[in-house]
Amino acid sequence: MTFRTRFAPSPTGPLHLGHAYSAILAHDMARTAGGAFVLRIEDIDRDRARPKWEDQIYEDLAWLGLDWERPVWRQSDHTERYAAALDDLWRAGLLYPCTCNRRDILAAASAPQEGAAPLTGPDGILYPGTCRDKPGPRPGRDPRPDGVALRLNMAAAIRRVLHQGRAAHLAFQETGHGPDGQHGQIGFPPEDLTVLAGDIVLSRKDFIGSYHLAVVLDDAAQAITHVVRGEDLFDATAIHLLLQRLLDLPTPVYHHHRLIRDDQGKRLAKRDDARAIRTYRDEGATPQDIRAKIRL
Repeated sequence: MTFRTRFAPSPTGPLHLGHAYSAILAHDMARTAGGAFVLRIEDIDRDRARPKWEDQIYEDLAWLGLDWERPVWRQSDHTERYAAALDDLWRAGLLYPCTCNRRDILAAASAPQEGAAPLTGPDGILYPGTCRDKPGPRPGRDPRPDGVALRLNMAAAIRRVLHQGRAAHLAFQETGHGPDGQHGQIGFPPEDLTVLAGDIVLSRKDFIGSYHLAVVLDDAAQAITHVVRGEDLFDATAIHLLLQRLLDLPTPVYHHHRLIRDDQGKRLAKRDDARAIRTYRDEGATPQDIRAKIRL
C-alpha cells in the first residue's frame, strides 16, 4: 500500500509556524516512505474562506520547498459527496434537525446544575439534546430537510455500530502520540462517545457538511493511509472512527504530533500574525530558518 498523507488547511487566515510544522512533517514522512503528499483546502465554511488566503497557502508551502499532488482537492467542489452521506445517515434514522444557537446550548447545558461548568468535548459544550425529540421531519421516513443544522443522534449511532457485530472498541493505530503520550494500538469503547462528544453537528444551516463528516469522507476518497495532524485533534479521532464505521470507510493510521506554542505556552492561532510564515518571509527568513525554529 502506497503511503499517502495530507495537509488540510482552511483558507481563513495566514499559515503560521504550527502549520509549517504539520505540513513539513507530513511532507517529509511521505517522501521518506516513497509515498505521496496531498494538499486539501478545507473551504466548506464559505462565510470565512477567502481566495486571498488560499493563494497565500500555495505561495507559503511552495516557498517552504514542499510539493504536492495536482489538482488540489477543494472541499467546496465535493459537497455532493457530503450530501449523499447525509442522505444515508438520515435514511438510517441517525440524524435530526437542530435549531439551537450557541446561547441556547449554553443555557440548556448549564441549567441542570447551576454554577457547574457544562461538559465539553472536541466541539466545545456538549449538546444537551434539546431538539432530539422535537416534532418535525422524521429521519428514516420524511425527506432530509434543507437549510437546517443536522446533528448525529449519538446514542442511536452507537447502537447501530454495536449491532453490526464488529469489535466492541473503535480502534486505530497511533504512530505519534496523544496528549497523555498514548501510542500504538488505541481503542475507544463506542459508549464513551455519549460523554466525550455528544450529538455532534454533521451539517450546518448555511452549508452542507461539517469538519467531522467532510474529513472522513475526504480521507477515504483521497486514499489517505496516514493522517498527520496536531495532538489537539486527538480527541476527535473517536468521532472519526465512529463515522468511518457508520459509512463503511477505511480507518487510516494516525500520527498526532506536538503543537508549536508561543512564549507563554499557548498554541498558535491564525490571528497571531507575528508568527505567520508570510511575516518571516518578508523579514528575510529562509525555509531553513523556519525548519530550525520548529526543530525539523
